[in-house]
Amino acid sequence: MHSDAANFQLNSHLTTLASIHKIHHTLHRLNLTEDVGQDSHPSGNTAAACCSRAMPPRKKRRPSAGDDMSAKKSRQDSVYRKHETSQIREEETFSSKRCLEWFYEYAGCDDVVGPEGMEKFCEDIGVEPENVVMLVLAWKLDAQSMGYFTLQEWLRGMGSLQCDSTERLRNSLDYLRSVLNDSTSFKLIYRYAFDFARQSKYKVINKDQWCNVLEFSRTINLDLSNYDEDGAWPVLLDEFVEWYKERQMS
Repeated sequence: MHSDAANFQLNSHLTTLASIHKIHHTLHRLNLTEDVGQDSHPSGNTAAACCSRAMPPRKKRRPSAGDDMSAKKSRQDSVYRKHETSQIREEETFSSKRCLEWFYEYAGCDDVVGPEGMEKFCEDIGVEPENVVMLVLAWKLDAQSMGYFTLQEWLRGMGSLQCDSTERLRNSLDYLRSVLNDSTSFKLIYRYAFDFARQSKYKVINKDQWCNVLEFSRTINLDLSNYDEDGAWPVLLDEFVEWYKERQMS
Protein backbone atom coordinates (compact mmCIF):
# COMPACT_ATOMS: atom_id res chain seq x y z
CA MET A 1 0.00 0.00 0.00
CA HIS A 2 1.23 3.48 -0.83
CA SER A 3 1.13 6.23 1.74
CA ASP A 4 -1.29 9.15 1.21
CA ALA A 5 1.61 11.36 0.15
CA ALA A 6 2.86 8.80 -2.36
CA ASN A 7 -0.65 8.36 -3.77
CA PHE A 8 -0.99 12.10 -4.13
CA GLN A 9 2.33 12.23 -5.95
CA LEU A 10 1.32 9.37 -8.23
CA ASN A 11 -1.94 11.12 -9.11
CA SER A 12 0.02 14.26 -9.90
CA HIS A 13 2.29 12.32 -12.25
CA LEU A 14 -0.68 10.64 -13.90
CA THR A 15 -2.25 14.04 -14.49
CA THR A 16 1.02 15.19 -16.01
CA LEU A 17 1.08 12.14 -18.28
CA ALA A 18 -2.41 13.02 -19.49
CA SER A 19 -1.25 16.55 -20.28
CA ILE A 20 1.89 15.32 -22.10
CA HIS A 21 -0.15 12.85 -24.16
CA LYS A 22 -2.61 15.53 -25.17
CA ILE A 23 0.11 18.09 -25.87
CA HIS A 24 1.99 15.70 -28.14
CA HIS A 25 -1.11 15.06 -30.24
CA THR A 26 -2.00 18.74 -30.57
CA LEU A 27 1.39 20.41 -31.00
CA HIS A 28 1.87 19.30 -34.59
CA ARG A 29 -1.44 20.96 -35.45
CA LEU A 30 -0.20 24.33 -34.26
CA ASN A 31 1.04 26.78 -36.85
CA LEU A 32 2.42 29.78 -35.03
CA THR A 33 4.47 31.21 -37.93
CA GLU A 34 3.15 33.73 -40.37
CA ASP A 35 4.25 34.41 -43.91
CA VAL A 36 5.00 38.06 -44.22
CA GLY A 37 4.79 39.27 -47.78
CA GLN A 38 7.12 41.92 -49.11
CA ASP A 39 5.62 45.36 -49.40
CA SER A 40 5.30 46.70 -52.88
CA HIS A 41 6.85 50.08 -53.50
CA PRO A 42 6.16 52.48 -56.37
CA SER A 43 8.92 52.61 -58.90
CA GLY A 44 9.25 56.37 -58.74
CA ASN A 45 9.74 56.66 -62.53
CA THR A 46 7.26 59.53 -62.78
CA ALA A 47 9.14 61.58 -60.22
CA ALA A 48 12.41 60.86 -62.02
CA ALA A 49 10.92 62.04 -65.28
CA CYS A 50 9.72 65.27 -63.70
CA CYS A 51 13.09 65.95 -62.13
CA SER A 52 14.89 65.36 -65.42
CA ARG A 53 13.45 68.53 -66.92
CA ALA A 54 15.77 71.48 -67.05
CA MET A 55 14.85 74.12 -64.51
CA PRO A 56 15.26 77.82 -65.31
CA PRO A 57 18.03 79.55 -63.36
CA ARG A 58 16.96 81.54 -60.33
CA LYS A 59 18.28 84.88 -59.26
CA LYS A 60 20.20 84.97 -56.02
CA ARG A 61 18.63 86.93 -53.19
CA ARG A 62 19.79 87.97 -49.77
CA PRO A 63 18.34 85.77 -46.97
CA SER A 64 15.78 87.53 -44.85
CA ALA A 65 15.27 87.33 -41.07
CA GLY A 66 12.42 84.87 -41.68
CA ASP A 67 14.76 82.60 -43.61
CA ASP A 68 17.21 82.63 -40.73
CA MET A 69 14.48 81.61 -38.29
CA SER A 70 13.31 78.81 -40.61
CA ALA A 71 16.86 77.51 -40.99
CA LYS A 72 17.37 77.61 -37.22
CA LYS A 73 14.09 75.78 -36.63
CA SER A 74 15.04 73.20 -39.25
CA ARG A 75 18.36 72.53 -37.49
CA GLN A 76 16.57 72.21 -34.15
CA ASP A 77 14.08 69.75 -35.64
CA SER A 78 16.96 67.73 -37.10
CA VAL A 79 18.69 67.54 -33.72
CA TYR A 80 15.40 66.53 -32.05
CA ARG A 81 14.79 63.78 -34.63
CA LYS A 82 18.30 62.41 -34.11
CA HIS A 83 17.75 62.39 -30.35
CA GLU A 84 14.36 60.71 -30.74
CA THR A 85 15.83 58.04 -33.07
CA SER A 86 18.63 57.42 -30.58
CA GLN A 87 16.08 56.90 -27.79
CA ILE A 88 14.06 54.45 -29.92
CA ARG A 89 17.19 52.44 -30.75
CA GLU A 90 18.16 52.39 -27.08
CA GLU A 91 14.72 51.05 -26.15
CA GLU A 92 14.96 48.35 -28.84
CA THR A 93 18.39 47.19 -27.65
CA PHE A 94 18.66 44.59 -24.91
CA SER A 95 19.79 46.18 -21.64
CA SER A 96 21.60 44.10 -19.01
CA LYS A 97 20.88 46.81 -16.44
CA ARG A 98 17.16 46.76 -17.22
CA CYS A 99 17.19 42.95 -17.11
CA LEU A 100 18.88 43.02 -13.71
CA GLU A 101 16.32 45.47 -12.32
CA TRP A 102 13.57 43.29 -13.73
CA PHE A 103 15.02 40.24 -11.94
CA TYR A 104 15.02 41.96 -8.54
CA GLU A 105 11.35 42.88 -8.95
CA TYR A 106 10.71 39.19 -8.21
CA ALA A 107 13.81 38.20 -6.23
CA GLY A 108 13.60 41.01 -3.68
CA CYS A 109 16.82 41.10 -1.68
CA ASP A 110 17.88 37.59 -2.73
CA ASP A 111 19.83 36.39 -5.76
CA VAL A 112 17.13 33.89 -6.67
CA VAL A 113 13.49 34.11 -7.68
CA GLY A 114 11.65 31.71 -5.35
CA PRO A 115 8.08 30.34 -5.35
CA GLU A 116 6.45 33.62 -4.23
CA GLY A 117 8.34 35.67 -6.79
CA MET A 118 7.64 33.02 -9.44
CA GLU A 119 3.91 33.26 -8.76
CA LYS A 120 3.98 37.04 -9.30
CA PHE A 121 6.19 36.59 -12.38
CA CYS A 122 3.70 34.17 -13.96
CA GLU A 123 0.84 36.52 -13.14
CA ASP A 124 2.63 39.47 -14.76
CA ILE A 125 3.38 37.63 -18.02
CA GLY A 126 -0.13 36.15 -18.07
CA VAL A 127 0.84 32.47 -17.91
CA GLU A 128 -0.28 29.81 -15.43
CA PRO A 129 2.65 28.20 -13.56
CA GLU A 130 1.71 24.75 -14.90
CA ASN A 131 1.53 25.96 -18.51
CA VAL A 132 3.96 24.08 -20.76
CA VAL A 133 5.48 27.38 -21.90
CA MET A 134 6.97 27.76 -18.41
CA LEU A 135 8.81 24.48 -18.93
CA VAL A 136 10.22 25.79 -22.21
CA LEU A 137 11.28 29.00 -20.48
CA ALA A 138 12.99 27.03 -17.70
CA TRP A 139 14.79 25.01 -20.37
CA LYS A 140 15.90 28.20 -22.13
CA LEU A 141 17.22 29.53 -18.80
CA ASP A 142 18.75 26.10 -18.03
CA ALA A 143 17.15 26.31 -14.57
CA GLN A 144 18.46 23.63 -12.22
CA SER A 145 15.71 23.75 -9.59
CA MET A 146 11.96 23.60 -10.18
CA GLY A 147 10.25 26.80 -9.09
CA TYR A 148 13.48 28.80 -8.85
CA PHE A 149 15.47 31.05 -11.21
CA THR A 150 18.93 32.14 -10.05
CA LEU A 151 20.44 35.48 -11.05
CA GLN A 152 22.96 33.80 -13.34
CA GLU A 153 20.29 31.67 -15.03
CA TRP A 154 18.06 34.71 -15.48
CA LEU A 155 20.71 36.98 -17.02
CA ARG A 156 22.11 34.29 -19.31
CA GLY A 157 18.73 32.94 -20.43
CA MET A 158 16.90 36.23 -20.81
CA GLY A 159 19.94 37.59 -22.62
CA SER A 160 19.74 34.77 -25.17
CA LEU A 161 16.03 35.56 -25.61
CA GLN A 162 16.78 39.31 -25.76
CA CYS A 163 14.13 39.91 -23.10
CA ASP A 164 14.73 42.54 -20.44
CA SER A 165 11.14 43.38 -19.50
CA THR A 166 7.74 41.82 -18.93
CA GLU A 167 6.44 43.23 -22.21
CA ARG A 168 9.29 41.73 -24.23
CA LEU A 169 8.81 38.31 -22.68
CA ARG A 170 5.07 38.45 -23.35
CA ASN A 171 5.89 39.15 -26.99
CA SER A 172 8.18 36.10 -27.01
CA LEU A 173 5.64 33.60 -25.63
CA ASP A 174 4.48 32.51 -29.08
CA TYR A 175 8.09 31.84 -30.02
CA LEU A 176 8.62 29.77 -26.87
CA ARG A 177 5.50 27.72 -27.68
CA SER A 178 6.66 27.23 -31.27
CA VAL A 179 9.93 25.70 -30.05
CA LEU A 180 7.91 22.58 -29.19
CA ASN A 181 7.04 22.16 -32.86
CA ASP A 182 10.64 21.24 -33.60
CA SER A 183 11.06 17.51 -32.96
CA THR A 184 14.68 17.84 -31.84
CA SER A 185 13.89 20.63 -29.38
CA PHE A 186 10.83 18.76 -28.15
CA LYS A 187 12.95 15.70 -27.34
CA LEU A 188 15.57 17.85 -25.54
CA ILE A 189 12.89 19.63 -23.51
CA TYR A 190 11.25 16.30 -22.68
CA ARG A 191 14.53 14.88 -21.39
CA TYR A 192 15.21 18.10 -19.49
CA ALA A 193 11.78 17.78 -17.86
CA PHE A 194 12.74 14.45 -16.28
CA ASP A 195 15.87 15.85 -14.62
CA PHE A 196 13.92 18.97 -13.72
CA ALA A 197 11.12 17.01 -12.02
CA ARG A 198 13.12 14.22 -10.35
CA GLN A 199 14.03 16.54 -7.48
CA SER A 200 10.66 15.58 -6.00
CA LYS A 201 10.80 13.84 -2.63
CA TYR A 202 8.71 10.95 -3.97
CA LYS A 203 10.34 9.05 -6.83
CA VAL A 204 7.45 7.32 -8.59
CA ILE A 205 8.92 7.22 -12.10
CA ASN A 206 12.38 6.35 -13.39
CA LYS A 207 14.16 7.45 -16.55
CA ASP A 208 13.23 4.31 -18.54
CA GLN A 209 9.56 4.83 -17.68
CA TRP A 210 9.86 8.51 -18.64
CA CYS A 211 11.23 7.52 -22.07
CA ASN A 212 8.41 4.97 -22.41
CA VAL A 213 5.92 7.77 -21.84
CA LEU A 214 7.36 9.62 -24.86
CA GLU A 215 7.06 6.50 -27.01
CA PHE A 216 3.55 5.96 -25.65
CA SER A 217 2.56 9.49 -26.65
CA ARG A 218 3.95 8.98 -30.15
CA THR A 219 2.21 5.68 -30.88
CA ILE A 220 -1.01 5.62 -28.86
CA ASN A 221 -4.10 7.50 -30.00
CA LEU A 222 -5.43 10.34 -27.92
CA ASP A 223 -8.51 8.29 -26.98
CA LEU A 224 -6.22 5.30 -26.09
CA SER A 225 -8.23 3.11 -28.49
CA ASN A 226 -5.14 1.29 -29.81
CA TYR A 227 -3.55 0.62 -26.41
CA ASP A 228 -2.75 -3.08 -25.87
CA GLU A 229 -3.04 -3.97 -22.20
CA ASP A 230 -1.06 -7.15 -22.87
CA GLY A 231 1.74 -5.23 -24.54
CA ALA A 232 5.20 -4.57 -23.12
CA TRP A 233 4.27 -1.25 -21.57
CA PRO A 234 5.41 -0.62 -17.97
CA VAL A 235 2.93 -1.03 -15.13
CA LEU A 236 2.85 2.72 -14.63
CA LEU A 237 1.28 3.21 -18.08
CA ASP A 238 -1.20 0.40 -17.43
CA GLU A 239 -2.22 2.31 -14.28
CA PHE A 240 -2.39 5.54 -16.26
CA VAL A 241 -4.69 4.02 -18.91
CA GLU A 242 -6.95 2.55 -16.22
CA TRP A 243 -7.03 5.89 -14.36
CA TYR A 244 -7.70 7.84 -17.55
CA LYS A 245 -10.58 5.62 -18.68
CA GLU A 246 -12.21 5.79 -15.25
CA ARG A 247 -11.89 9.54 -15.32
CA GLN A 248 -13.52 9.73 -18.75
CA MET A 249 -16.44 7.57 -17.57
CA SER A 250 -17.08 9.60 -14.40
